[in-house]
Amino acid sequence: MRKLVLFLHSSLDGFVEGPNGEMDIGWVSYDADLEKHAKEILSTADTVLWGRGTYQMMYSYWPSVPSNPAASEHERNHAEWIEKTDKVIFSTTLENVEWNNSRLVKEDVEEEIKNLKQQPGKDMVILGSPRFAHYLMQLDLIDEYKITVSPVLIGSGLPLFQGLKEKINLKLIENKTFDSGAIGLVYQTIR
Repeated sequence: MRKLVLFLHSSLDGFVEGPNGEMDIGWVSYDADLEKHAKEILSTADTVLWGRGTYQMMYSYWPSVPSNPAASEHERNHAEWIEKTDKVIFSTTLENVEWNNSRLVKEDVEEEIKNLKQQPGKDMVILGSPRFAHYLMQLDLIDEYKITVSPVLIGSGLPLFQGLKEKINLKLIENKTFDSGAIGLVYQTIR
């Protein structure tokens, strides 16, 4: 059975977005080590799950990377990976999705994810989409939490965990410390 993996960056004080709603790229300790770490995590997945906001943000940027002469090799490689990867977008407000290998799911989120887990293939990853991740946490559908904690305190913003109604037991299965001071944590859900 395929796993559903949440992959997010967090500040040390537990926020995944800054106080003005900006995504994590401004304060994440992103360097060559974290690029390699992200590539390793994403190599185990062949499907990305997003909510509406993250899909729209990603679609507005990544398809343009291959033709951007200022893009780094890492950005080009990631753009190639994401272009080929299956993308499942969960939204009740979008009418369609246009990106290559994308499909829209408008209802029955829990049933859809349970069905996706039964299909053959690599793992599925929630790449960003923290609000969507909060919803899936409440449904206890996430099998692994791969969190990179940056050595920064941002004071406020969107918390990594929010709205949990019941305890979720986790087991630490991996941790890495990076030269930047960031820590990569992998927790498995215990059911």
